[in-house]
Amino acid sequence: MNKKRIAVVILNWNGSDMMRQFLPSVIEGSGEDGEVIVADNGSTDDSCEMLAREFPQVRLIQLPENYGFAEGYNRALAQVDAEYFLLLNSDVEVEKDWLKPLLDYMDAHPDVAACQPKLLSYKARQSFEYAGAAGGFMDRYGYPFCRGRVFADVEQDAGQYDRVTDIFWATGAALMMRSTDWNAGGGLDGRFFAHQEEIDLCWRLRSRGRRIVCIPQSRAWHVGGASLEQGNPRKTFLNFRNNLSMLYKNLPDAELRPVMRLRWWLDYLAALQFVLKGDFANARAVRRGRKAFKDWKDQLKSDRERNLKATVVTAIPERVPFLLLVRYYLKGQKTFAQLGISCKSNQ
Repeated sequence: MNKKRIAVVILNWNGSDMMRQFLPSVIEGSGEDGEVIVADNGSTDDSCEMLAREFPQVRLIQLPENYGFAEGYNRALAQVDAEYFLLLNSDVEVEKDWLKPLLDYMDAHPDVAACQPKLLSYKARQSFEYAGAAGGFMDRYGYPFCRGRVFADVEQDAGQYDRVTDIFWATGAALMMRSTDWNAGGGLDGRFFAHQEEIDLCWRLRSRGRRIVCIPQSRAWHVGGASLEQGNPRKTFLNFRNNLSMLYKNLPDAELRPVMRLRWWLDYLAALQFVLKGDFANARAVRRGRKAFKDWKDQLKSDRERNLKATVVTAIPERVPFLLLVRYYLKGQKTFAQLGISCKSNQ
């Protein structure tokens, strides 16, 4: 059997029902170039038995425990040999031949490290999906947003983002990356467990001169919220801890102090807003996230030194210089187009 060029790897944890629903489209859509692999993250349901029984053509990698999204993929991909890795959530439906536009573009552009399809909502199929939409950007202070989604405002897909465009980060829900770039970048930071680990990796690669793009000619539909829904205190904790850690690991020296100083005020303003709403669990999660970052800051110093030493691009165009909170809340700019960002488009 010939080795497939793309390893489509689905990290699963207790997702038997979701795989039963979504695996058929992934298997059909992967065609001749893609091998579908499920990496099971220590499930306690019947996921492994169901796969063996209903999808014997899918390769199964069994991990002994739940390592989280980041370390789960690190351990799984260490057992995979392919030119391209494609990390795919278990709650994603793909269209037929969805891999071809991704593969064709990557083959034609060796300076591109990673890409994503247009990510739409499974529940509202003409809307972009929160987790990645048509490609991710980030403001100077670490607030991520997308073409098609700014904070909680999600746009309808009317073809407004149908050009291939350079982006700052590609969504971990459907992330295609050259295996050489995955290895050169060090994979995902396993300490993050889940949330924003793909942004951290993409930042590492962008700072080293590699490109990230969205290829909207490929489409996928994501359910979203399958692990932790918006507003869950655990998710709030992970987002704050990981976002601060990502900033510390990757910010240029000239920006580190002013950015982190303002973030202190902004984070406690966010905690205060939770308190005023009576949401004390999320207010505590913000504080715990900041404390956790402070507690492991010393562990991150070597990562920071290594990243800065490898940096060749400090002014990354897709990391915009303004504070998104001001644009969104004070100026009412709630769509990507209203932010006035000049994108590098490449067909």
